[in-house]
Amino acid sequence: MVRIGHGYDVHRLVEGRRLVLCGVDIEYARGLDGHSDADVAVHALIDALLGAAAMGDIGKHFPDNDDRYKNISSLELLKKVLSLLSEKDYTFGNADITIIAQEPKLLPYIEQMRKNLRAVLGTELENINVKATTEEKLGFTGLGLGISAHAVVLLNR
Repeated sequence: MVRIGHGYDVHRLVEGRRLVLCGVDIEYARGLDGHSDADVAVHALIDALLGAAAMGDIGKHFPDNDDRYKNISSLELLKKVLSLLSEKDYTFGNADITIIAQEPKLLPYIEQMRKNLRAVLGTELENINVKATTEEKLGFTGLGLGISAHAVVLLNR
């Protein structure tokens, strides 16, 4: 059986936080606000994986009022989700992730993002696509107020 999932997440940019996307520390004056490391791209991926398996969303499994997840790496959360999926006999097929940010430019970081996800997902690099786009200075992302991400995944059972 093949299952498709879609995930979306958004976080506000704030002073005093690091900017982490797909486990990569990005040099930028602001970071994403959130309970964990606020890695919006991995959060979208987690929601897509959970959605494909009809297992709820990231907030159900890792609530933002639980101190166990305070400042945790989202890659660690992804590992936990993969374990949950494995218990239900799901295997990862592929993922396509789009990060929406007016700034900073993300192209120099994309390959490392893909490699980080490949390492956690235990798959070939060709099964992971990460891309970035701007919103041409429109909306909250275009105004530089936050960063959002979409992810689409395929699971096999």
